[in-house]
Amino acid sequence: MSMDDLKIIKNGTAEIISEEELLHKLSYNRPLIVKYGADPSAPDLHLGHYVCFRKLKELQDLGHKIVFIIGDFTAQIGDPSGRNKTRKMLTPEQTAKNSKTYLDQVFKILNREKTIVRYNSEWLKNLDFRKIADIASRYTVARMLERDDFEKRYKSQQPISILEFLYPLLVAYDSVIVEADIELGGTDQKFNLLAGRHMQQEYGIEPQIAITLPILPGLDG
Repeated sequence: MSMDDLKIIKNGTAEIISEEELLHKLSYNRPLIVKYGADPSAPDLHLGHYVCFRKLKELQDLGHKIVFIIGDFTAQIGDPSGRNKTRKMLTPEQTAKNSKTYLDQVFKILNREKTIVRYNSEWLKNLDFRKIADIASRYTVARMLERDDFEKRYKSQQPISILEFLYPLLVAYDSVIVEADIELGGTDQKFNLLAGRHMQQEYGIEPQIAITLPILPGLDG
């Protein structure tokens, strides 16, 4: 890895957690596994995703392995990031329909042959309660309430469903499954990315680097 490579990775990012760990991973001189997830909660990817896809393309051009996770299972719960109320649950039929256009849009930027596509229903839909309990036991309610949107809703006595608490744990478990070295996301996804680091450590995996990118003004996903 050259310093030019590091400069390319850092360019345009909001935060890297942590740069020291990133340098260590880059010293392995192997392609790193870079995770990016998107829930098909709408028929199309919004413009905010394209900031991340441009960075993914840069990483892909540097020789790293891009794993694009379509959150067809977690979309049925809904990401609570930045929300002041509980999302309405989507049906499997809705998420399947919304997923169809995602890949066509993604491959306008990423190289199809060099991109690994996974659906998180592959591993989440068959989890039994024992495994869900095991995942949930690795995080605390106190830590969950450190999340800004949950804290605001709790203080204003707005309801927070148990499913919403499960959401960041399930997307964190995605990082365990794909053994991500790096995860990208908007600044609104920082909590979820850090949950991924924590969950990997809980399962004995070297924690991923969390790289956040600025959210385009006026876009809330």
